[in-house]
Amino acid sequence: MIELGKNAGFDLKGRHRAEVRFQWAGKFAIAISLLFLAVMVFTITRDASGVVKQTQVRVLVDLTADSDASQDPLKTSYGKTLKAGLRQMFPNVSKRKDKKKLYGLVSSEASFEIARMIADNPALRGGVHRLWVTASDDLDLYIRGKVNMNLPERQRRISDAETGWIAALQKQGDLRRVVNWGFLTNGDSREPEIAGILSALVGSALSLAVCFAFAFPIGIGAAIYLEEFAPKNRFSDLIEVNINNLAAVPSIVFGLLGLSMLLGFFGLPRSSPLVGGMVLALMTLPTIIIAGRAALRSVPPSFKDAALALGASPVQAVFHHVVPVAMPGMLTGAIVGMAQALGETAPLLMVGMVAFIVDVPTSLLEPATALPVQIFLWADSPERAFTEKTAAAIVVLLVFLVAMNLVAILLRRKFETRF
Repeated sequence: MIELGKNAGFDLKGRHRAEVRFQWAGKFAIAISLLFLAVMVFTITRDASGVVKQTQVRVLVDLTADSDASQDPLKTSYGKTLKAGLRQMFPNVSKRKDKKKLYGLVSSEASFEIARMIADNPALRGGVHRLWVTASDDLDLYIRGKVNMNLPERQRRISDAETGWIAALQKQGDLRRVVNWGFLTNGDSREPEIAGILSALVGSALSLAVCFAFAFPIGIGAAIYLEEFAPKNRFSDLIEVNINNLAAVPSIVFGLLGLSMLLGFFGLPRSSPLVGGMVLALMTLPTIIIAGRAALRSVPPSFKDAALALGASPVQAVFHHVVPVAMPGMLTGAIVGMAQALGETAPLLMVGMVAFIVDVPTSLLEPATALPVQIFLWADSPERAFTEKTAAAIVVLLVFLVAMNLVAILLRRKFETRF
């Protein structure tokens, strides 16, 4: 009898040991996943930390010749004034090559910063001042110890003469580190020290708004019809199979569809959030429809049956009793689909949202870019300082994604009906 039980598979100790091994295997897999996630987040956060602050240089600026209050400072070039101030601070620099390096200590946009200072404070006109302007990315990297000074001078971005000037600026108190608010308030730039993500952030927000406006009502309506009203025949089965297949189609295919249909046939403006949002809506629709149908199936049939038994029409039973209970799941599926759309790059590249956009878009028809595309552009840049900008933009994108998923969880918990 005992032997028969063992041969029949009733070895309880062996089964318990196998169960314990399986549990430990699952815990090990989760630990490895969390370890990789922690390494990724730590690496990105470490690289992005360099963007939190930026270096500024205090430059001597002689504005005695600029005393005409009627002149618009934003239309005046202060490049020569800035260079003259740098030469006055370092009078021993006489060679043309050395002067070029001296001018390179500050950002190429420093003259525009001076113009904005004068526009904000007209009292600066007609005097000599020491104004703080943004330092170049090379100087900023050197201050943060990101330049390998053990390399030969010709292989470094910072020469020995520049290190001497930087040391003199530090000794005189003409260098400082301040919070880099420009990363969140500026648009894109070819100069990494002043490049920001505001234009890309607004472009992503506008594109997602268009995506939600198109995808949510159409997706929810299609889910309700297919699940509650569509006749069960071959045609509805074909539609269901195609929706499931569309959910697995590569995103670049939707970009090609938008390129040929929205831009080529309908002639909509290229690089606009309207086109980008419509392409993302096409890509998100299958996800919303599938999630919406799953939410409708999760509602007990007794809800609908009770409403029909009390005299409600099929439409009233569905929209007054079934849909309100399923709405949290539908909203969750929609937000998850929107989060997926936020991280897409390929379809936006196909409709031209890869353009270099400095100004912040103010309408759906103006040229714009998106956060994933901005990350792609910065990652492809040869400038060393754009590496940190890329990491910081990834952090912003991750925060955006986490916030959207958190909203989905809160909506589900707030409106979820427990049976």
